[in-house]
Amino acid sequence: MNSRVFKNLGSFNTLEVFEKGTGALLPEAYKKFFNEWIIQKPVAVHYIPEVEKWKRNELTGKVKPVQDTPIPMVYAVESNNQLWGGEGIIQGFIKRSKYNRRVPHFWVPTLRRTVIYSEILDKYMSVVVTDRTINLINSNYGFDHYLLKTPACDLKSLLALRLKRRILKDLYDECPAFEKGSEKHKRVMLEYKKYLESYTREEVEWYGYTFPEACKKMEALLAEQKKLIPLKHIYRANLIEKLKMEENKKETDREDIQLSATTSWLHKMNPFGSKQET
Repeated sequence: MNSRVFKNLGSFNTLEVFEKGTGALLPEAYKKFFNEWIIQKPVAVHYIPEVEKWKRNELTGKVKPVQDTPIPMVYAVESNNQLWGGEGIIQGFIKRSKYNRRVPHFWVPTLRRTVIYSEILDKYMSVVVTDRTINLINSNYGFDHYLLKTPACDLKSLLALRLKRRILKDLYDECPAFEKGSEKHKRVMLEYKKYLESYTREEVEWYGYTFPEACKKMEALLAEQKKLIPLKHIYRANLIEKLKMEENKKETDREDIQLSATTSWLHKMNPFGSKQET
């Protein structure tokens, strides 16, 4: 994941990464996100997938099997800080005329900087996007709807995944960006709360992390649980607790002695008390 270019995120072997090392300790919540991000098949962007398995040639009449192979794409590191809407860089060849040899060529999406608005976060953000991203935001009637409806395998960008995690957290916290009980707060919660049905709180906490980031998060949690306490603090706390118990015991004994003495004097001074028989 630290390489200069991400060529094939689907090359991860889940049986290996989740069976040894820190990966074996990761919760099911992260495995669910990992499956949505890496294993799940993304929507076709740069090609039209073939539905039929066989196709007849209209000229020759021959029937041939359809080879539905996705176009390999390259994802630049910079795309993780931008929103490309599932688009990538296509590497191929181009022939400018029938008399020239074909030459290598890269098709790069058209990038432009624009401002997007998150209604849940109540923030405007300046981000580099593609035309497809803008079309997807408009077709989903807002940036928040676009992120919450789109699975991780189609978002691809780490920026998009982190924003989605932040938005889901704010939804669980009932949109702290707005005054609780206000009209806008009620409207936003009513419009977006339905998306929480697909996630638990734990799944939201682990959503959007790369595998190395998830391992670091898990190691930090384990270190916090096994945090060593200096022995002097333990001995001091035990000593203070022991002194408190001894002080309480002395106070209880003192009260018992005073109560016993008071009862004895009252018994002697009571003229109506029963006399001991001689």
